[in-house]
Amino acid sequence: MAKSASNNKSETNVKSVSKLAYQFEAYSEWRKALVDTICDYRSWLNEQELNDAQIDQRIHQLLERLREDKLNVAFVAEFSRGKSELINAIFFANYGQRLLPSSAGRTTMCPTELLYDKSKPSSIMLLPIETRLTDATTTEYKRYPEEWKTVTFDIDDNDSMVDAFKEVSNTKTVTVLEAEKFGLFDPNSADDAMSLNKDGSIEVPCWRYAMINFPHPLLEQGLVILDTPGLNAIGTEPELTLNMLPNAHAVLFILAADTGVTKSEIDVWRQYISGTRWKQKGRLAVLNKIDGLWDELKNEDEIENEITKQIKTSAELLGLETNQIFPISAQKGLLAKVNNDNELLVKSRILELEKALSDELIPSKKEIVRDNTQNEIEDLIANSQLILEARFSGINDQLVELRGLRGKNEDVVEHMMSKVKVDKENFEKGLQRFQALRSIFSQHANRLFTLLGMEALKLHVHGTRETMVQASFTKTIRGAMDNFFSELKTRLSSSDTQIDEIKKMMDVMYEKFAKEHGLRKSEPPVFSTLRYQKELAKLERAYKEQFNTAFNMISNEKMTLTSKFFETLASRVIHVFEVANRDIENWLKAVIAPMESQVREHQLQLRRRLESIKRIYKATDTLEDRILELEAIEKSIQAQIDDLKVLRMHMKNALAFEPEVNAKAA
Repeated sequence: MAKSASNNKSETNVKSVSKLAYQFEAYSEWRKALVDTICDYRSWLNEQELNDAQIDQRIHQLLERLREDKLNVAFVAEFSRGKSELINAIFFANYGQRLLPSSAGRTTMCPTELLYDKSKPSSIMLLPIETRLTDATTTEYKRYPEEWKTVTFDIDDNDSMVDAFKEVSNTKTVTVLEAEKFGLFDPNSADDAMSLNKDGSIEVPCWRYAMINFPHPLLEQGLVILDTPGLNAIGTEPELTLNMLPNAHAVLFILAADTGVTKSEIDVWRQYISGTRWKQKGRLAVLNKIDGLWDELKNEDEIENEITKQIKTSAELLGLETNQIFPISAQKGLLAKVNNDNELLVKSRILELEKALSDELIPSKKEIVRDNTQNEIEDLIANSQLILEARFSGINDQLVELRGLRGKNEDVVEHMMSKVKVDKENFEKGLQRFQALRSIFSQHANRLFTLLGMEALKLHVHGTRETMVQASFTKTIRGAMDNFFSELKTRLSSSDTQIDEIKKMMDVMYEKFAKEHGLRKSEPPVFSTLRYQKELAKLERAYKEQFNTAFNMISNEKMTLTSKFFETLASRVIHVFEVANRDIENWLKAVIAPMESQVREHQLQLRRRLESIKRIYKATDTLEDRILELEAIEKSIQAQIDDLKVLRMHMKNALAFEPEVNAKAA
């Protein structure tokens, strides 16, 4: 189908574009405006020669975080609940047909991630199912594109896209032994036994994981959609349970309106999705296929009562409020959007779900990004303010001194020069103390990085893995895992002690320099490893809930437990420690940077004061000329301080800006 036809269809669907799309577009515009404002601040720092390598690196990291910011939405359901159809209805209706395969029976055979990376072609990357025989997680495989099969498609041709997307539903026939090695067949499961073909073979997915790189407007703005296969696949791919689902900003759990919540769905909800282990916010249940209840032999009230009853029952079973359950018809919603049928669109109730997503998901995401950015920006601007105030104060001191020399003889000038020399010598003694402090600071920092060091962590992971592989008893495996978490908690707790020592030491030093040399006392920022401890606690609870029972230890084959679950768990722990290392490195810079800037500035001002008086004493410069020169410098610094106030206000406005989403949508 040609692009022009697609565009025409898109134009007819403008009215049915969801509030979610507008809200997300507004969020992306807010984030872009924030990036532009931070870039303006960096340009100003460069123009005014207030930037240095350390500050520039912090700004660069902040901008990278904002540019790479993603919004993850996961769709979870048993087979044939209309999950792929719902994704089509919410995100792809303007293409005029189904993009993701959606038909009776099982269509999504592997976890499928829809995203957009402009550095890569429009394509589907598919990870072969055979990679399940290795210990590596899918996240690790993402670093090695050569291990994936890539299928490109033409975004100007809908049929080309549809054909490519069908790849995710491909299966292959293997022996039971092979399926068992892949972790996709349990000989003790009656359900698995029913899946066997007459010749004893079994069908398994061709692919372990799929990534669709697609330039959809919402994906371009940072939305990432995770389409999971049936519930049994969630348990066989630990990375979904330990990483992807818990870290999704929203999880939509799709149920069938006619059957309600089944026992297997309750188990999956409680074990992998609900807030007992992670967070309840952003967890919604969808009762799909309400069109199956549209019975011409019943009146509207009877149909509505039936839907209300299913909502109430589902809410009770899942432990949700009734306003977190959304009855919809994804198929009718898609049809209504394609045909621009507003009456059917309202009846499908899909707009209510989209409104809930936009009202709950995007504001909470924006709040997190805003808070993180605000803290970092305020710290950087406060540092710029300190430098400018130190410069203004230094110039002001020089002017007071030089104005005091008007009409004075050479002896007075010489006395003044001697006084500045003494100040300079005293400060240089203070500098020696500062260098000693830097040395002690580095020692503390090294001890901190030893506790959180990645090499030591990887050795600990390796040792635990070896113990588990060689273990003959369930008790030994459990002991190894308990020791693994105990050691990690000890390291983080010891890190907090080290962080506290560094902060106390810097408090004392700031106080001392403020009293002795008139430098402004700056409050070193507070830091704690509590957030990383919480992440580890979540992972430990996940381990205990799923694998720390005798039943699970016995029913899971030992090597499968070790290679699949532990590898995913370990990769998640390594990620937590990588983030902790990066955050602590930034905190250490934030602690020492204001003092370094002030010390450097004070040293420069003393040198300039001495140089001014020397020039006047030697009559190489007249007193009035030097006073005029310093007054001009004082004015330019005051202008810089005023500029910084304006920049701070712009930053505050950019952070607080709330676009009129409803007005734009209308």
